[in-house]
Amino acid sequence: MDAKPWVVVLTGAPGSGKSSTAQELARLWGAAVLDQDAMTNPLVDVVAGLVGALDYDDARLVELVRAARYACLLRVAADCVSAGLPVVLVAPFTSERREPEAWSRLEDEVSAFGGRARLVWLRIDPQTLITRLRGRAAARDTEKLRDAETYVASLDLGAPASPCVEVDATLPWSEQAVRIRSALS
Repeated sequence: MDAKPWVVVLTGAPGSGKSSTAQELARLWGAAVLDQDAMTNPLVDVVAGLVGALDYDDARLVELVRAARYACLLRVAADCVSAGLPVVLVAPFTSERREPEAWSRLEDEVSAFGGRARLVWLRIDPQTLITRLRGRAAARDTEKLRDAETYVASLDLGAPASPCVEVDATLPWSEQAVRIRSALS
């Protein structure tokens, strides 16, 4: 039996319910939740102000902060794993989702600090996603929701190219957590 703690890499479209599903999974499993936004957005806001970026998708900002944001997430994950805790990482993980080589590098990095990585994809249809984005009424979504259909059409809602556990994001969060945990058993 492999006793290495799991590092669940939870990904999905913005508004798919990653944070809520992560919280449910952590409660069920006794895991640490490491949400990239919660961990790094205050610093990203400072950098955005310095470069005059008004949106987190601004190419200048992305180029400056992407690698550092993921490094922060993984360093704290390594600390949790070294204490024997399973971890749920919440972030887009776009490259790792789209490129099997990027996923393989992440798996190797997690293995090097003593964890077992597993990619989990929250599958959601475009109309449900629009409903959720409108429902959460987050300031960061205001511009996107001016033309929600165009915004959602620009997203990659397809399943990852890398091996993953695929979960229906329309299920109750508790059911999603149970399914994820079962897939790791």
